[in-house]
Amino acid sequence: MATTHKTRMLIIGSGPAGLSAAIYGARAGMAPIVVQGLQPGGQLTITTDVENYPGFREVIQGPWLMQEMEAQAVHVGTRMLWDTITSVDISGDTFVAVGDGGDIYEGETLVIATGAQAQWLGVPGEQELSGKGVSACATCDGFFYRGKKVVVIGGGNTAVEEALYLTNHSDDVTLIHRRDTLRAEKILQDRLFAHPKIKVVWNQRVDRFLDGDDGGLRALALIDTVTGEQSEILTDGAFVAIGHVPATELFKGKLAMDETGYLLVQPGTPKTDVPGVFAAGDVSDHIYRQAITAAGMGCMAALDAERYLAAKEFERVTETVQG
Repeated sequence: MATTHKTRMLIIGSGPAGLSAAIYGARAGMAPIVVQGLQPGGQLTITTDVENYPGFREVIQGPWLMQEMEAQAVHVGTRMLWDTITSVDISGDTFVAVGDGGDIYEGETLVIATGAQAQWLGVPGEQELSGKGVSACATCDGFFYRGKKVVVIGGGNTAVEEALYLTNHSDDVTLIHRRDTLRAEKILQDRLFAHPKIKVVWNQRVDRFLDGDDGGLRALALIDTVTGEQSEILTDGAFVAIGHVPATELFKGKLAMDETGYLLVQPGTPKTDVPGVFAAGDVSDHIYRQAITAAGMGCMAALDAERYLAAKEFERVTETVQG
């Protein structure tokens, strides 16, 4: 039988943004509910070494970090519920979400922290070698390839930016693109072509990722998109940079989004165009996409949710007194 869960702050998503919002919301007495979704813990649960999250002098593991965040959120008063939201109604004063089992979640405020997923090529070896030489985030993992040979796959802004970033760690960066021109902005292309550490391989499609004797990435198998010729390129690390897809399908037609589906917020805040609804983390951030920035946005969402509820309560009291 379906159950109705009520809270002052409903959070959809349980990555760094959602859990940080939960920690701050719980400490503010809002007794938040976190609906964890299809990937509890977010993308960090499929990330191995994390070396850039503040507070840890040694390398930590992504899944461990998310377990600790969840434990902290529960410790201060958050309810963690295992469910996947299938529909939402944000048209009223109370925001309503429905889980795939029929449970109903009602929140006086709503924090959307559903994140974004990296787009993958979908070729053999890609997922098997994820974290073993294959990555979708140069900012996250580039540090581990200092002095090594790396490749970036893609042709848009993301790919060019990742290639340029990797030159901070590697003197041998190759950009692989399936066409003979890039889609990236001209200023980025100019920087790429002028950089002595970067070379571009045109008209090549990645057919598969190949492992070595140590179980890590050894090479990429390529197919020429013009001639069909097959070849291999040896590399220590490969970064798939063909874009991200925000998990915002539930909110299409209900909240303002950009052309790629990221939720739009007021500059410098997590506030969407619906009062009381906040967006935090990668669901609205297509630039930084870091655990620390997502956590910061989750904090901001909780603080703004608390202020929103306080303002509503003040209005209610004022109306009662005047009435």
